Amino acid sequence: MLKIFWCVAAICAAACQPAESPKPAAMVEGFAGLVSEPKTVVAVAAEIAGKTATAEAVTQGYLDRIAAVDDAGPMLNAVLSLNPNAIADAKALDAAASKGPLHGVPILLKDNIDALGMPTTAGSLALAENITGRDSPLVARLRAAGAVILGKTNLSEWANFRSGSSTSGWSGVGGQTKNPHVLDRNPCGSSSGSGAAVAAGLAPVAIGTETDGSIICPSAASGIVGIKPTVGLVPRTHIVPISATQDTAGPMALTVADAAAVLTVIAGSDPGDPASAEADAKKSDYSKALDASALQGKRIGVARYLSGYHDATDALFEKALEELKAAGAELVELKEPAGKDQMNAAEFTILLTEFKAGVNAYLATTPETVKARTLDDLIKFNSETAAELEFFDQSIFEEAAKAHALSDKAYLDAKAMAARLAGKEGIDKLAADNNVIAIVAPSGGPAWTTDLVTGDHFLGASYSMAAIAGYPSITVPMGAVRDLPVGLCFFGPKWSEATLIGLAYAYEQRTKALTTPKFLPRSP
Repeated sequence: MLKIFWCVAAICAAACQPAESPKPAAMVEGFAGLVSEPKTVVAVAAEIAGKTATAEAVTQGYLDRIAAVDDAGPMLNAVLSLNPNAIADAKALDAAASKGPLHGVPILLKDNIDALGMPTTAGSLALAENITGRDSPLVARLRAAGAVILGKTNLSEWANFRSGSSTSGWSGVGGQTKNPHVLDRNPCGSSSGSGAAVAAGLAPVAIGTETDGSIICPSAASGIVGIKPTVGLVPRTHIVPISATQDTAGPMALTVADAAAVLTVIAGSDPGDPASAEADAKKSDYSKALDASALQGKRIGVARYLSGYHDATDALFEKALEELKAAGAELVELKEPAGKDQMNAAEFTILLTEFKAGVNAYLATTPETVKARTLDDLIKFNSETAAELEFFDQSIFEEAAKAHALSDKAYLDAKAMAARLAGKEGIDKLAADNNVIAIVAPSGGPAWTTDLVTGDHFLGASYSMAAIAGYPSITVPMGAVRDLPVGLCFFGPKWSEATLIGLAYAYEQRTKALTTPKFLPRSP
């Protein structure tokens, strides 16, 4: 059952295999016994606190579930590696007084986040031996709150920033992650394994990261809750970077209450991340925002211009708007701000420039076992490693390698333009001009069929402006289209996490749209 990758040869042998094909229907019928309603963080913590379960038993139960669902059965490929000390850590917690709100709760981490005892690969064979021997601050905070680090999740390699023709959920280390609802559908990326794992009950909660959509999209595609915080609320120290301007980590969970509890633990300033300087002053106990009447009397902007790409999703969105109104919200139709194309072009310049600087800085801190020390080294490694380029290229890496320094005027101009169009003249202006506290739109369409030949078939989504501005967003289940979940996205001004959590919780409690994956073999 061990999923711990210590040997490059073992990783290469696994990675060189093509993605698993969906099992024939006769075989999938056997998965019926694996369909079960996952437990929430709140429920698991209550069982351990009430002595009706031990942390060791709970941890072992999730390890067994991973073996049955991820390694066998549907073979989701959601979990990339396991913490070899998970059971020992759980036993120690059972012998100790309660350490905090997550005492004994197992949690999975996206495999671009450093954690003691496990490699951090970002899905790349070039980082197979990247055992950093350190916890990122957010992981240290999880441990301090009593969480058991269960393992690492698969991801779109390099957080989906290697090729413009990539397939979300694929990495050279872990292969292709499947959507647990319908196995031939995509889990979206780049936090694909985190979303699929939580939905399938492989852990009660996981941590994902987002630069532009990588928490919101996989959470929505797997039918769970995801919070993309304000950039800086959660420190990025010892996380493989893309963009200092847009990167953030955040919780992916079954319920808004679970996500709020975890965000409360991981939020706060860290001296290693200048963007987090205000976090201690801005953070709060987000569980206090859980108010079933939070929609009453609130003005919410409707970004209908962020829909229109899929009829069935639009129909669910209209139903969601009716639910918001029935809960007492006042809905205000918004007009699309100008400058979308310029904003997106500026974003790409920012990402290319910051990735080159950021990844070189991260690689410089890795152990000597990591032979790639620069972006140029990574490009060379990929060119010489057939398994890395089997399905798609590294065109974004090659563009980033040509990027200028962080002092370059074109980069600085792009950064200022993106901040202005997404923030001051985007979300901030929409909120002020329309007197709304948040904006709502579909998170995205239903998951597309996974295709390693032609790549992703993306329909549309609503999260980019918040991502580019560095502002918060949250997705909550909105319903399903032919067994494929879709989400409702709330986003708003900087540091408005508590407001968004309250609105999302009130909608969630009214609609109860969370669905349990059935591991169906293929699309209808």
